Amino acid sequence: MRTLCASTLLAEFFVIGFAGLVAMRLTDHGAATVWTVSGVAMALCLLLCGMLGRPGGVQLGWALQVALIASGFVVPTMFVLGAVFTLLWWVSIRVGTTVDRAKAERAAASPPAP
Repeated sequence: MRTLCASTLLAEFFVIGFAGLVAMRLTDHGAATVWTVSGVAMALCLLLCGMLGRPGGVQLGWALQVALIASGFVVPTMFVLGAVFTLLWWVSIRVGTTVDRAKAERAAASPPAP
């Protein structure tokens, strides 16, 4: 699960950066405000990649997805991109959990190495 979720978060890192560039051009917010918000969100993406195996990591990822959708109020395209990444996040968790379970079953069924 961690690999799929981390891949989704890394893609979000770049999308948030590009959305920051768009927000600078389309809104009246100053560059410092845009890059503070974008920078915190980008840093959170990277930090969450390392926190996925710890308690609360996946829940913080869900919070990031909600924030990404909410960023659509500043850059309207982010409503769509946020929804797409939320779907990717859900699929990453769902498929990743299935893969992790299958790996654990296979490891339990195989004899230990001599």
